[in-house]
Amino acid sequence: MDTQSTRIPLISLLRKIALICGVFAAIICILVIVNYIQLKRIDPLNTPVMASLQERLKQNPGDDSLRTEIRELDLLARKAFFTSQWQVRMGGYLLLGSVLIIVICLKWIELIRPNIPPIPFPEKDTFWSHRMIRRKWITYTALLIVSGGLLLAFLTYRDLGKSLNSLETTLANQADSVTPVKKEKAVAASQVILADTPRSRDTVVATAPALPEQKFPTRQEILRNSATFRGPDGTGIVAQTNFPVRWNGITGDHILWRTEIPLPGFNSPVVWNNRIFLSGANTTTREIFCFDAGSGKLLWKTDVSEVPGTPGTVPKVDPQTGFAASTMTTDGQRVYAIFATGDLIALRMDGSRAWAQNLGLPANHYGHSSSLIMFRDLLIVQLDQQSGSAVIAFDGSTGKQVWKTNRNVRVSWASPILANTGEQTELILVADPIVASYDPATGAELWQVDCISGEVGPSVAFAGGMVFAVNEYSKLAAIRPGEPRQVAWESTDYLSDIPSPVANEKYLFLPTSYGTFVCYEANTGRQLWVKELERPTYASPMLADGNIYQLDKSGIMHIFTADSLGTPVAESPLGEGSVCTPAFSNRRIYIRGEKHLFCIK
Repeated sequence: MDTQSTRIPLISLLRKIALICGVFAAIICILVIVNYIQLKRIDPLNTPVMASLQERLKQNPGDDSLRTEIRELDLLARKAFFTSQWQVRMGGYLLLGSVLIIVICLKWIELIRPNIPPIPFPEKDTFWSHRMIRRKWITYTALLIVSGGLLLAFLTYRDLGKSLNSLETTLANQADSVTPVKKEKAVAASQVILADTPRSRDTVVATAPALPEQKFPTRQEILRNSATFRGPDGTGIVAQTNFPVRWNGITGDHILWRTEIPLPGFNSPVVWNNRIFLSGANTTTREIFCFDAGSGKLLWKTDVSEVPGTPGTVPKVDPQTGFAASTMTTDGQRVYAIFATGDLIALRMDGSRAWAQNLGLPANHYGHSSSLIMFRDLLIVQLDQQSGSAVIAFDGSTGKQVWKTNRNVRVSWASPILANTGEQTELILVADPIVASYDPATGAELWQVDCISGEVGPSVAFAGGMVFAVNEYSKLAAIRPGEPRQVAWESTDYLSDIPSPVANEKYLFLPTSYGTFVCYEANTGRQLWVKELERPTYASPMLADGNIYQLDKSGIMHIFTADSLGTPVAESPLGEGSVCTPAFSNRRIYIRGEKHLFCIK
């Protein structure tokens, strides 16, 4: 029974809860304000010690111990950055939660408090009116403090991000800076916005009318060409042999030809027989180019415009990603490309349009960058974004959706790979928080392992049945085959945020964007050797002819043996900066530089 005797204790309890939450909110506000003031006075990412060490390194570039000290201090600063970021974010959440509880308690008190009848005296009692005025002033003051705390939390979070970006740029390239690909996580996304569904085997198969059997390349044709990002299957392993190891783009030594690229882009060359394909784009134009492999002559270029559903306004993208970061793919009959606008297009080999559609504007704060890959006659698009992530397969000849599998993952820039496990071919993708495998013919999920976090850029490596996934501020995880799939070993010593690792049966080779290259024993994770490339690298390594080819941002190709020694073979300059992974085909190497496409023979 609702009586005054039962309501009074409840009102008292609600007042105490509101008071406790108010004190808690005030403490959080004070901590946020103090944190903001401290970071303004002492920025953990730009300390005088770091500036002094950087200046000493400029004067003594060969001092390896000093370089190691800078990297260790940089790591501590980055950990401090993410700790502060987490504290600010949690402070904002706790502050909002406290205010919400206070509002609920006060509203509840108002609803259950008994109504006091008006005092039947003619005199005006000012006590309650004064009390109401005081309450209003207290409320306004509290709202002002809370608003100020939230504003400072936002400013702190934003300034920390700016400081980290500034520090990363300074440490990555203290000399001249080459416009890079932010997360060379090359290619695919579109925005088929899907409802959030539980992570698992949520696959939708289109019920399209039966089509005639499609022709797709043989395995020999795939291995003879370079039809996708990181070569056949997207794994970074080249089956062909007899590739050059020494050249000089400045003198022209072993440079067969060099051709200017009409539009900028950070995608890698795609090679099929005697043709090379690239895409380029800016805020107004999107184009696909075809070059002759023998001469470098531009055979044709096709404008990608008037695609049904293309947004009227171009998306905001990071300049380090651009509008054409995704590497194309081909099945020998058509070439396929995707852009930051979500435009997905297929061209015949003569440059005429086969089909085109817009998949929706990718919800990606840096810009879409995952690369495309073909499985038989299916074009596969990895679309990991801020909401509605999925992997989608389209019929290569018609553009009709064949299957679509929802993915409960966060935004990523990694690209898919195809892995032959001996029993079947698997489509393997990585994004926070999982590495997952799918049947490329149906989209059905085969397995998944929860082992990664953060904004994932590097694609996975595969060799000997092992899958290797890595991301900076997370870990390097080696996944062993078998049922169930599980992590065999982990490491946090050296991590990558852009270039992808590559592996063979015995060794895993891991580059970092700041220029360190590491070799691990694949089965155990034992570290075998570490090399300093002296300059940052965004391109992914390629394994060809028993050698590792690693291109740094200045355009120097570092070549060393793919074994337990890592013996240096050569350092060959391109004569132009590059952040793009090279393509290997027919004893030639094709590299996209800042402005030119190079053929090395």
